[in-house]
Amino acid sequence: MTENNQKNQTPAFQINAQYIKDLSFEAPEMPFALLDLKSIPEVNIGIDLKAAKTQNENLYTLDLTLRMNAKQKETNKSLFLCELVYGTLATVNVPEEAREAVLMVEIPHLVFPYARAIISNLIREAGLPSLQISPIDFAGLYQTKLAEKKKA
Repeated sequence: MTENNQKNQTPAFQINAQYIKDLSFEAPEMPFALLDLKSIPEVNIGIDLKAAKTQNENLYTLDLTLRMNAKQKETNKSLFLCELVYGTLATVNVPEEAREAVLMVEIPHLVFPYARAIISNLIREAGLPSLQISPIDFAGLYQTKLAEKKKA
Protein backbone atom coordinates (compact mmCIF):
# COMPACT_ATOMS: atom_id res chain seq x y z
CA MET A 1 0.00 0.00 0.00
CA THR A 2 1.14 3.51 -0.66
CA GLU A 3 1.44 6.11 2.03
CA ASN A 4 -1.54 8.08 0.63
CA ASN A 5 -3.82 5.03 0.82
CA GLN A 6 -2.80 4.41 4.42
CA LYS A 7 -3.55 8.03 5.35
CA ASN A 8 -6.98 7.80 3.72
CA GLN A 9 -7.79 4.74 5.84
CA THR A 10 -6.97 6.46 9.14
CA PRO A 11 -10.28 7.01 10.98
CA ALA A 12 -11.23 10.58 11.85
CA PHE A 13 -11.55 9.48 15.46
CA GLN A 14 -11.54 6.26 17.41
CA ILE A 15 -12.71 5.45 20.91
CA ASN A 16 -9.91 3.52 22.58
CA ALA A 17 -11.47 3.01 26.03
CA GLN A 18 -14.55 3.80 28.07
CA TYR A 19 -14.61 3.62 31.86
CA ILE A 20 -16.38 4.70 35.03
CA LYS A 21 -14.16 7.37 36.53
CA ASP A 22 -16.42 8.23 39.47
CA LEU A 23 -19.84 7.02 40.59
CA SER A 24 -21.86 8.23 43.55
CA PHE A 25 -25.39 7.24 44.53
CA GLU A 26 -27.46 8.18 47.57
CA ALA A 27 -31.03 7.28 48.45
CA PRO A 28 -31.34 8.97 51.87
CA GLU A 29 -35.05 8.29 52.47
CA MET A 30 -35.11 4.63 51.39
CA PRO A 31 -37.12 2.49 51.87
CA PHE A 32 -39.72 4.87 53.32
CA ALA A 33 -39.64 7.12 50.25
CA LEU A 34 -41.30 4.32 48.28
CA LEU A 35 -44.24 4.27 50.69
CA ASP A 36 -44.95 7.96 50.03
CA LEU A 37 -44.45 7.75 46.27
CA LYS A 38 -47.79 8.65 44.67
CA SER A 39 -46.71 10.18 41.35
CA ILE A 40 -43.79 10.32 38.97
CA PRO A 41 -40.84 11.99 40.72
CA GLU A 42 -39.40 15.28 39.54
CA VAL A 43 -35.93 14.56 38.11
CA ASN A 44 -33.34 17.23 37.42
CA ILE A 45 -30.38 16.31 35.23
CA GLY A 46 -27.15 18.28 34.85
CA ILE A 47 -24.56 17.57 32.17
CA ASP A 48 -20.92 18.60 31.93
CA LEU A 49 -18.21 17.75 29.40
CA LYS A 50 -14.47 18.18 29.88
CA ALA A 51 -11.89 17.25 27.29
CA ALA A 52 -8.11 17.24 27.72
CA LYS A 53 -5.16 16.41 25.53
CA THR A 54 -2.83 13.71 26.79
CA GLN A 55 0.94 13.63 26.29
CA ASN A 56 0.49 11.49 23.19
CA GLU A 57 -0.25 13.21 19.90
CA ASN A 58 -3.94 13.05 18.91
CA LEU A 59 -4.93 11.21 22.11
CA TYR A 60 -7.59 12.89 24.27
CA THR A 61 -9.62 12.18 27.37
CA LEU A 62 -13.24 13.19 27.67
CA ASP A 63 -15.23 13.18 30.92
CA LEU A 64 -19.00 13.11 30.57
CA THR A 65 -20.55 14.02 33.92
CA LEU A 66 -24.21 13.34 34.60
CA ARG A 67 -25.75 14.63 37.85
CA MET A 68 -29.27 13.61 38.77
CA ASN A 69 -31.53 14.61 41.62
CA ALA A 70 -35.00 13.07 41.98
CA LYS A 71 -37.57 14.43 44.43
CA GLN A 72 -41.11 13.50 45.29
CA LYS A 73 -43.45 16.25 44.13
CA GLU A 74 -45.86 15.92 47.06
CA THR A 75 -43.35 15.88 49.92
CA ASN A 76 -40.26 17.41 48.25
CA LYS A 77 -38.24 14.56 49.80
CA SER A 78 -35.20 13.36 47.94
CA LEU A 79 -35.60 9.97 46.28
CA PHE A 80 -32.03 9.77 45.06
CA LEU A 81 -28.93 11.73 44.16
CA CYS A 82 -26.60 10.29 41.54
CA GLU A 83 -23.42 11.49 39.88
CA LEU A 84 -21.54 9.60 37.20
CA VAL A 85 -18.29 10.68 35.58
CA TYR A 86 -17.92 8.48 32.52
CA GLY A 87 -14.49 8.69 30.95
CA THR A 88 -13.41 8.12 27.39
CA LEU A 89 -9.97 7.82 25.85
CA ALA A 90 -10.05 8.66 22.15
CA THR A 91 -7.70 9.16 19.25
CA VAL A 92 -8.76 12.20 17.22
CA ASN A 93 -7.25 12.67 13.74
CA VAL A 94 -9.06 15.74 12.47
CA PRO A 95 -7.89 19.26 11.65
CA GLU A 96 -7.55 21.58 14.64
CA GLU A 97 -10.63 23.65 13.71
CA ALA A 98 -12.86 20.53 13.82
CA ARG A 99 -11.31 18.92 16.90
CA GLU A 100 -13.43 20.65 19.54
CA ALA A 101 -16.66 19.71 17.75
CA VAL A 102 -15.60 16.06 17.58
CA LEU A 103 -14.70 16.06 21.28
CA MET A 104 -17.83 17.89 22.44
CA VAL A 105 -20.44 16.47 20.04
CA GLU A 106 -19.47 13.28 18.21
CA ILE A 107 -17.75 11.36 20.99
CA PRO A 108 -20.33 12.19 23.71
CA HIS A 109 -23.08 11.20 21.28
CA LEU A 110 -21.48 7.75 20.95
CA VAL A 111 -20.71 7.11 24.64
CA PHE A 112 -23.85 8.62 26.22
CA PRO A 113 -25.94 5.44 25.77
CA TYR A 114 -23.42 3.52 27.89
CA ALA A 115 -23.52 6.13 30.67
CA ARG A 116 -27.32 6.19 30.50
CA ALA A 117 -27.45 2.38 30.87
CA ILE A 118 -25.18 2.50 33.94
CA ILE A 119 -27.46 5.02 35.66
CA SER A 120 -30.66 3.22 34.66
CA ASN A 121 -29.35 -0.10 35.97
CA LEU A 122 -28.12 1.51 39.19
CA ILE A 123 -31.51 3.10 39.88
CA ARG A 124 -33.32 -0.17 39.15
CA GLU A 125 -30.94 -2.15 41.39
CA ALA A 126 -31.53 0.39 44.18
CA GLY A 127 -35.18 -0.68 44.20
CA LEU A 128 -36.51 2.53 42.70
CA PRO A 129 -38.91 2.82 39.76
CA SER A 130 -37.09 2.60 36.43
CA LEU A 131 -36.01 5.83 34.83
CA GLN A 132 -35.60 6.43 31.11
CA ILE A 133 -33.20 9.28 30.38
CA SER A 134 -33.98 10.99 27.09
CA PRO A 135 -31.28 11.37 24.44
CA ILE A 136 -29.21 14.54 24.72
CA ASP A 137 -28.67 17.00 21.88
CA PHE A 138 -24.90 17.47 22.23
CA ALA A 139 -24.77 19.52 19.02
CA GLY A 140 -27.32 21.95 20.47
CA LEU A 141 -25.40 22.19 23.76
CA TYR A 142 -22.17 22.85 21.85
CA GLN A 143 -23.81 25.59 19.75
CA THR A 144 -25.17 27.21 22.92
CA LYS A 145 -21.72 27.22 24.50
CA LEU A 146 -20.21 28.73 21.35
CA ALA A 147 -22.83 31.48 21.39
CA GLU A 148 -22.09 32.18 25.08
CA LYS A 149 -18.36 32.44 24.31
CA LYS A 150 -19.03 34.97 21.55
CA LYS A 151 -21.09 37.12 23.93
CA ALA A 152 -18.37 37.11 26.58
